[in-house]
Amino acid sequence: MNNKFEKRAKRVYTMFACLVLVTVMTVCPAFAADDPLSVVTNLSDFIFSLIRAIGLILLGFGILQIGLSLKSHDPSQRANGMLTVAGGIVITFTKEILTLITG
Repeated sequence: MNNKFEKRAKRVYTMFACLVLVTVMTVCPAFAADDPLSVVTNLSDFIFSLIRAIGLILLGFGILQIGLSLKSHDPSQRANGMLTVAGGIVITFTKEILTLITG
């Protein structure tokens, strides 16, 4: 019984040592930019571009809903399509709206 415990402890220790070795060997240095404000600006631009892409997808989906509602004469789907188009427009132009609000 004691022999099984020693084998298991040795196996766990070996796995842990290998994990630590792999973690230490795969560390790569991070080079920061000279100006931290430019990093924040780049991150902000990236996030707003993702938001703009989501807004354009919603805008296209809303237009598709409106087209399908006109074909099937479904007023509730037409209302949902209009709301989706309005939301897509607001989401697409979020950066410009925030710029107008903050001045």
